Amino acid sequence: MMKIHGLSKLTLLDYPEHTACTLFCGGCNFRCPFCQNSTLARAPEREPVIPRDEIMAFLKKRSGILQGVCITGGEPTLHEDLPEWIRQIRHLGYLVKLDTNGYRPDVLEKLLADCPPDYVAMDIKSSRAGYGLAAGLPGMDTKPVEESVRLLRAARIPVEFRTTLVKGIHTKEDIRSIGRWLAGTDRYFLQHFEDSENVPDHRLSGFSKQETEGFLKILRRTIPGAAARGL
Repeated sequence: MMKIHGLSKLTLLDYPEHTACTLFCGGCNFRCPFCQNSTLARAPEREPVIPRDEIMAFLKKRSGILQGVCITGGEPTLHEDLPEWIRQIRHLGYLVKLDTNGYRPDVLEKLLADCPPDYVAMDIKSSRAGYGLAAGLPGMDTKPVEESVRLLRAARIPVEFRTTLVKGIHTKEDIRSIGRWLAGTDRYFLQHFEDSENVPDHRLSGFSKQETEGFLKILRRTIPGAAARGL
C-alpha cells in the first residue's frame, strides 16, 4: 500500500505550466548517492505518514484552485495501488503527473494502457555505461530503464526526461552518450545538484553554470530542445 510521507501544498515548478501540489511516497529500488530524499527512499518507516483521508480532504478543498497533483518519491511504481491513487485523484478533477526512475517498465506499460498519467517525468541517471554508479547499484542491468524510455517515447502523453548533474559521477562522455540515446526527444533537462542534509554523500557537488552550458551544447547536437533547470 502506498503511504504518503510528505505533502507540498503548492508548487509552480514540479508540473510544468500548472499550479500543483506534490505527494511524496516512500521506498525506492535505487540507492543514488546524490538523492535529495534519501531517508524517505531508504527508510520510509522512520518518516511520519499522512493519512489517506487527510490527503483526499485537502485535494477536495483545493479543487478548482490547483490544477494538478504530482506523485513522486521514493519510487511510486513500487506500490501496487498506484493506479487506484491516480484514478481517485483524477476523479476529483486534477491532472496527474508521475515521477519515476523507470526501473519497472512492466508497471509503467500497464499504467499507460489502463490509467495513464497526464504527464510523466523519468530520471535518466546517466549514460548506460555509467548507470550503476549514478543509481548506486554497481553492475545493474539497464535493460528495464531502456524499455521504459522506449515506452515513454511512444506514449501519447507529454513526457520529459531529466538528469541531475553531479561532479565525480557524470562526465562529458556520459552526456554525449545520453545525447545519442535520447536523440530527437522533445523534452530533456539537465538539473543542478546542490548538497543538503538528506544527501547520502556530502562529498558530492554540482557543476557550474558555465560547465552545464557546455554540456547543453553537446546535447543540442542531437536534442535541440535540451534545457537546464536550477541554475
